[in-house]
Amino acid sequence: MSAVFPLSLLTIKYHQPRIQNSSSLTLLQSFPLPDCSSFTSIRKKASINGCKSITRASNTATSPVTIEKDVADGTVFVIRVQDQMGLIQGITRVLKTIGFKIERTTVEFDEIEDYFVTIKFLVTDLHGNQIDDNESLMRIQNVLMEAIYGSGTVVRKAGYFGEKEEHMFGLMDGFLKNDPVSLQKDILHHVEYTVARSRFSFDDFEAYQALSHSVRDRLIERWHDTQQHFKKKDPKRLYFLSLEFLMGRSLSNSVNNLGIRDQCAEALNQLGFEYEVLAEQEGDTALGNGGLARLSACQMDSLATLDYPAWGYGLRYQYGLFRQIILDGYQHEQPDYWLNFGNPWEIERVHVSYAVKFYGTVKEEVVNGEKCKVWIPGETVEAVAYDNPIPGYGTRNTINLRLWAAKPSDGYDIESYTTGDYINAIVNRQKAEIISNVLYPDDRSYQGKELRLKQQYFFVSASLQDIIRRFKDDHGNFDNFPEKVALQLNDTHPSISIAELMRVLLDEEKLGWKRAWDIVRQVFSFTTHTVQHEALEKVPVDLMESVLPRHLQIIYDINFKFMEDLKKKIGQDYARLSRMSIVEEGAVKNIRVANLSIVCSHTINGVSRAHSELLKTRVFTDFYELWPEKFQYKTNGVTQRRWIVVSNPSLCALISKWLGTDAWIRDVDLLARLREYASNSDLQKELQMVKKVNKLRLAEYIETMSGVKVSLDAMFDVQIKRIHEYKRQLLNILGVIHRYDSIKNMEKSERRKVVPRVCIIGGKAPPGYEIAKKVIKLCHAVAETINNDSDVGDLLKLVFIPDYNVSVAELVIPGSDLSQHISTAGHEASGTGSMKFLMNGCLLLATADGSTNEIIEEIGAENMFIFGAKINEVPTLREKGSTVKAPLQFARVVRMVRDGYFGFKDYFKSLCDTIENGKDFYLVGADFASYLEAQAAVDRAYVDKEKWSKMSILCTAGSGRFSSDRTIEDYAEKTWGIEPCKCNS
Repeated sequence: MSAVFPLSLLTIKYHQPRIQNSSSLTLLQSFPLPDCSSFTSIRKKASINGCKSITRASNTATSPVTIEKDVADGTVFVIRVQDQMGLIQGITRVLKTIGFKIERTTVEFDEIEDYFVTIKFLVTDLHGNQIDDNESLMRIQNVLMEAIYGSGTVVRKAGYFGEKEEHMFGLMDGFLKNDPVSLQKDILHHVEYTVARSRFSFDDFEAYQALSHSVRDRLIERWHDTQQHFKKKDPKRLYFLSLEFLMGRSLSNSVNNLGIRDQCAEALNQLGFEYEVLAEQEGDTALGNGGLARLSACQMDSLATLDYPAWGYGLRYQYGLFRQIILDGYQHEQPDYWLNFGNPWEIERVHVSYAVKFYGTVKEEVVNGEKCKVWIPGETVEAVAYDNPIPGYGTRNTINLRLWAAKPSDGYDIESYTTGDYINAIVNRQKAEIISNVLYPDDRSYQGKELRLKQQYFFVSASLQDIIRRFKDDHGNFDNFPEKVALQLNDTHPSISIAELMRVLLDEEKLGWKRAWDIVRQVFSFTTHTVQHEALEKVPVDLMESVLPRHLQIIYDINFKFMEDLKKKIGQDYARLSRMSIVEEGAVKNIRVANLSIVCSHTINGVSRAHSELLKTRVFTDFYELWPEKFQYKTNGVTQRRWIVVSNPSLCALISKWLGTDAWIRDVDLLARLREYASNSDLQKELQMVKKVNKLRLAEYIETMSGVKVSLDAMFDVQIKRIHEYKRQLLNILGVIHRYDSIKNMEKSERRKVVPRVCIIGGKAPPGYEIAKKVIKLCHAVAETINNDSDVGDLLKLVFIPDYNVSVAELVIPGSDLSQHISTAGHEASGTGSMKFLMNGCLLLATADGSTNEIIEEIGAENMFIFGAKINEVPTLREKGSTVKAPLQFARVVRMVRDGYFGFKDYFKSLCDTIENGKDFYLVGADFASYLEAQAAVDRAYVDKEKWSKMSILCTAGSGRFSSDRTIEDYAEKTWGIEPCKCNS
């Protein structure tokens, strides 16, 4: 709901001490309530915000809430509470949710009772009618009591002081203890009172739930202290807006960052449970789709660890992406019911909800002699907050990831039910909730595009209302907004927030265009993950006009002013003006969302050096020439806490042993010291043992999942990522076919020299992407042939891992010997997957794409296997097309597929057509010979165990540069302008 008050007048009274026996000095001021969220200018006593205790006063004569019914113009509710900023706004929001509004408010400050105020509310129904029925009066009184207590205000009854407050302080005078016995008590408490099971009979899943709630209790303590500390220090805060967060499992990450993993394991062991077994009970949160989402999760971990004041905002998807089911080698999609068994890590905030509007019309009205726009919506949906605490490592700081779920507006439900239209009420509920049901609805249809736009706006509208409400709790002047707020757009999905913030500042806060525009340009920074101009997001104008009519007007105004300014700088270069315009003209008019983001943001970030060059020279050339100072890059990173400490504890222990400290977990640059020991035979042997243990875990998983038994002596060769033509899983599969064909044509004596391989592929194909689905089917068809060929045996296996997610990655990455990152050069913006493998000492087979060039600089090309065309060579090869002759090996393996060697001849014809006869856009054939040469170099290196181990150690030693900690520090210093705000309580 809107945090803007529908209240016209506020009367403030300040009482002098009663011993003066004089009439009260009354200060009368009339102004909109949003501007008086802070009373610091007229306070003589500072309010106490750090107090943790709450005293509940019973609903008696001494209750802090009383009713004055005999008032000429309505019913007045009187509350006496300790003065706290934001209380009036909170009460107004709560009353509005149950169908009432406040017409007038009087605040009286009293010096005799330090820090206390008496607030009088004149309350009516939403139509301005007086309230006189006892049921409504009691309902309002109860809601006021809950609002007071829920806000954290300490309520003190008149004439009563000390005893209860001291008692409550005494009950909460310390933090929860983390020793095994205390943890056991908490676990059993939650078994009995949260899970509602007997403490003498509960299973693994129930034990996991109880453990999770016990850990969450400790997170909440730290979360409260962190938020109170931020409120007290009032630093500039970062608000990270992203439609995707792939957080992975929370239990393992939380206990690691809290430093209580061993204590939890011991406590559970004494109760007859194993920590590792319980950790496996947790499902993955289905809130993302790949690198972008995992990057967001890593950055949240680093923000918390580095003590930055930050909030994350996203959507609480009911079903997430989809579960990938493989039947007869074909991908099928099923809803991912990840919330079926609840989520013990989230905290539903039913009192934190905001109205989000859609459709309708825009009217022009005259207010105080000035024309203004008024949006009259045609549909309203409620956004309800779900909070997820994110703990930092080695710090008490715990920040928040707030996710929004769509619920029907109370008004529509009440109206439907009172008229007996139950079916309409149900339809309205389903219509509202579908907004946050599914991650990335299919937007090939108009309805899909409409749902995606509503999803994006729903997310940013709720987030901005929450951000502005928090700002106004402590600040009365929007000129301070850029000094206290940094808004980070994670790709173009949240970019409609630019128009939304302008709308709020113009239409609700009445700031005027110039003032609002100056604020907007100072708060937004934009990170793009796109490498192709054709892939940039666009929204049809007619769709925008229907769903968000006021926002379209604002975007038109922004574009008009931008075009007029641009003409003064570049003249009448209409071709360039057309390219840079936010509005794309044509048969179908579109809003270019990326152009809007660039025009309105103070910084545009690429995610690697190579990506940044592509943005400057290919994607946003015109904008770079206009504003070169806006363009920066921060190479993406991943968190070592998730990808070494949690997923590879054996390697974590080994690193700490050889470095003589575990400080590298927070100061990742210390990993570079491993270079000193790269040639040490003892470290190499210990590393080989760690790898073998991890390969054993992965081999057991493969056998359980697919029935294929693999040899631990074989090289585990892995490619796990979204299935897409540019990522070239097809190149990998054709390479496997070539290896298989070579083995089949060898003499038995020659086969003894072959390096055994287990080739592992995993990833999801988008539901409507037929070519990607055919790649998955080809993988299974080839695997069926190879894995059942007794001539080949353990020399070659091919395995597809279904339903790839974060938890599966935590198993696969530590057990990998070689990882393939083989996208066509110029198509990968960064590639954080390679960084996870690098940290785990896995060698990389890669093209010079994305962040690979920076990895080469850090560990040396001699410790990687680089192949294929360079970024600058790709356009020339494409121009040559069919004149580029593919190698004979390539023609042979494609012919094997075309001729039905692996079956399904007709089905794979269209797949083969994409890489032959001049249609090989992603240069699979052009790079094939180079790819085979790189694979041969891999075989030669793997045979030399000492050399391979040394290369592996150097990979881990050079991975520190690719930590998300470094990325976040760069953003904080160069883009967001935020500083650490460490909570020491």
